[in-house]
Amino acid sequence: MNRTCRFLSREAADTKTHGYGAAARAASRSDAPRSVLRHTSRNLARHLSGVALLALAACSSGVTSGPGGVAGGGTTASAPNVGVLLPLTGANGVLGNEMLAAAKLALSKQTEALPPPKLDIHDTAAAGGAPEAMQAAVTAGDGIILGPLTSVDTAAISPIAMRAGIPVLAFTSDLVQARPGVWVFGITPQQQVSRLVEAAKAEGRHQFAAFLPDTPLGHAMGDALIHSCREGSLADPQVVYHAGSPEAIRSGLATLSAYDTRVTAASGQATGPAPDLPEDLAAALSSASKASAKADAQSPGDPQATSPAQATGTTVPDAASPRLSLPPFDALLLADTGLALKNVLDALKANQIRTSDVRLMGPGLWAAFAGKLGTVAGAWYAAPDPAARTRFVQQFSIQNHRTPKPLADLAYDAGTLAQSVYSMTGGTGYPVDLLTQSRGFSGVDGAFTLTGEGQTLRKLGIFEIQSSGGARLLPASRSVAPVPVPGAS
Repeated sequence: MNRTCRFLSREAADTKTHGYGAAARAASRSDAPRSVLRHTSRNLARHLSGVALLALAACSSGVTSGPGGVAGGGTTASAPNVGVLLPLTGANGVLGNEMLAAAKLALSKQTEALPPPKLDIHDTAAAGGAPEAMQAAVTAGDGIILGPLTSVDTAAISPIAMRAGIPVLAFTSDLVQARPGVWVFGITPQQQVSRLVEAAKAEGRHQFAAFLPDTPLGHAMGDALIHSCREGSLADPQVVYHAGSPEAIRSGLATLSAYDTRVTAASGQATGPAPDLPEDLAAALSSASKASAKADAQSPGDPQATSPAQATGTTVPDAASPRLSLPPFDALLLADTGLALKNVLDALKANQIRTSDVRLMGPGLWAAFAGKLGTVAGAWYAAPDPAARTRFVQQFSIQNHRTPKPLADLAYDAGTLAQSVYSMTGGTGYPVDLLTQSRGFSGVDGAFTLTGEGQTLRKLGIFEIQSSGGARLLPASRSVAPVPVPGAS
């Protein structure tokens, strides 16, 4: 279900350009104040891609629209186009067309006598790829770009867009792609982790750790946890990455949770008989305890002596084993899904990491199968409130005769933003000061605000897994703050 935290590319690139000259030129053509549209850009980063506008017959065929009229109304010669850069063919063609349909729905609304802006569609999967599509958008005089879809395509078109002064709402969730004038519009792992740390700290958690897959998503969440803890004046978290095999998961989690140390402490407590017991009973208990300790110290090759963290069979601790003390953390961030998550949950049980003692936290991807996570009741994930998208789903279904795919939400919100700013200016452009207005915008994935550095701040909700399956929404945060970009000074 989660429509935000999927990494479609592992690559990232840094670029450096300046401008907003084209926006200023568009302003002069429409007599809008030049100072409103002028903006100086700085360095930064980026991640996912985009969609757009209303329905010309040619749009549905996936070809680039010409400079013709506006669907549903007359033409406005001075009105900048809304450019859409999406994969309309190839491997991601189905998703690209779904997002295009969502953007069209958002941009088809007519405000009073002002017709919608003209849609200029470009297929990033066509010959020449995203750079050629972006150059065509510049030639067509587009005033804003919705897209592209991936981190790689966003990195490729950013220099072109920034030289031309055309703002970009990219549907990537790779924060490395964020920069002035290029907004990462996807829901990023960094934003999710920041929200989780904020909520966990508010309930009194102070010792954070992470056990994550050795993947781009895992590293993005690990970096975000380190930065979020530092921003919250918390101790640096211990972060462990695993290769994904059951053995790597068991051993890695045993190390992170200090399993051996906790076992030793528990065994030491068990060897000392209670002073109030009769002498003969105390001696018997002491002998039994020593015999147990000797058995535990047998050869590692003996399956009877293998610790729960190392066992290859059942991961449920023996009922007779001592209850271990708490691990050296009270909040643990995870990121696995599927079979790897099952192996992690088994290892948590084997290492006696109890949800009653430790707040488990995970990615928004968990929303897609929250009904199957009842064994970790109390675990959290951060995601948009699905109730906010009900009306969008209804409208999309009526127009397209199907339920929208999750990522269509991003395209609809980007189209709504473009249409809103277009209306504010009377159809003359998309000035940066309006795109980054402090009051933000309302979307089907919740309220959001664009920052001057290319981030999209969203008010994510905290969802708590229930023992019966599913999750309930906890009270929302009153504010959101920019997420530190890993590696940035």
